[in-house]
Amino acid sequence: MNDEQRQPLWRQLQATTKVLYAIRQGQSGTAAVAAVEAALRPGVQALSFEVLRSLGRAQALRKLLAPRNPPPMVDALLCTALALLSCEENATYDAFTLVNQTVEAAKKTLPIKPQAAFVNACLRRFLREREALMAQSGRDPVARWNHPVWWIERLKADWPQDWQDILSAAEHPAPMVLRVNDRYGTPQDYLAKLRDAGLAARAVGPFSVQLASACPVGRLPGFGMGWVSVQDGAAQLAAPLLLQGFPITSGLRVLDACAAPGGKTAHLLEIADIDVTALDVDLVRCERIHQTLQRLGLQARVVAADAADVPGWWDGQLFDAILLDAPCSASGIVRRHPDIRWLRRATDIAQLASLQARLLQHLWPLLKPGGRLLYCTCSVFRAEGDEQVAAFLADNGTAKMLASPGHLLPTPISKSGEPTDNPGNDHDGFFYALLEKTAP
Repeated sequence: MNDEQRQPLWRQLQATTKVLYAIRQGQSGTAAVAAVEAALRPGVQALSFEVLRSLGRAQALRKLLAPRNPPPMVDALLCTALALLSCEENATYDAFTLVNQTVEAAKKTLPIKPQAAFVNACLRRFLREREALMAQSGRDPVARWNHPVWWIERLKADWPQDWQDILSAAEHPAPMVLRVNDRYGTPQDYLAKLRDAGLAARAVGPFSVQLASACPVGRLPGFGMGWVSVQDGAAQLAAPLLLQGFPITSGLRVLDACAAPGGKTAHLLEIADIDVTALDVDLVRCERIHQTLQRLGLQARVVAADAADVPGWWDGQLFDAILLDAPCSASGIVRRHPDIRWLRRATDIAQLASLQARLLQHLWPLLKPGGRLLYCTCSVFRAEGDEQVAAFLADNGTAKMLASPGHLLPTPISKSGEPTDNPGNDHDGFFYALLEKTAP
């Protein structure tokens, strides 16, 4: 029996409640889960992801059961329980166990203990009136789609034919996709190693394999030696797209302008012997780039700097190619990070679009004539994708759009749960625009 299995459910629910409370206070889910004690962390992360994917429904149910807002920690515990109770399909725990253990968590959590009877009454009522409460809550779009109203409305406007599929895709865990290091072999080579290790997988791209089930990286053959990295299939398009058409020589100068945690930097170096400068504004995140490159046995010039503050870091030599994986809403990766939808605000999109425009404006002069800049975001919002690039092209006579994927929309998993005929479409939401600099 492992540590996770030895932990009573009430302790996991107690810790999950604290994670939800921290997210509501503006902390990222990654940081909130990292603060949980190690023995509880795996179970709490799994429960937290379930809760966040059903939080809209849970919040609507809580309002029906308790129209007056309870104290924040009590509300977090109620929403944690209601999110888990509202998902009957593939439920990890039966309803009565969840209710009993939630009440136990309330009794053992000082800020909530005085409200334990209230928590019990709400949850028992939900069990009695489940069908009616679920039907009533389903009239609320936030409950139906488990996203904020502004997010739903923006997707409707941006993607009138696809918005429901995009929202549906976010309700399911993303598959674990690996990028096979081109210096060590092909996806087919690595599939054989996975079979030997008892791990089922299939090839889904020129560099990638998709595992049938996620597993700790320690179980992956050669992970510590740099044979593979974890990276979504959509993100794996960046490096080959930027380098296509270039004679790959050691003299090629490439800038990765917002590089942390270093996955795309590493991919560039895996497929070409080039000179890469990797920037990130955060010194701690730069350390992650170093760690990524060290594991893979690769080298780049890593600089902690604001890419837009060009005089602060640039050596005056123009680049042949620039990868601008710009800061964005991360609206395309909510299936991997379900906290994002609850952390973002409607006003964030305009602010992020302004930052993206600023980076494009400051980095474009650093590109040689004939050079290429690949602008990308892990966003499904047009303001951070094709609208951003259209505005840049309208204001810049030296920029020409080359053939580009544009918006890659996440797709829902097969309803049957069986492998699809086109596994390459099971990817995060991304946007790619490849721009070439013409002579002035």
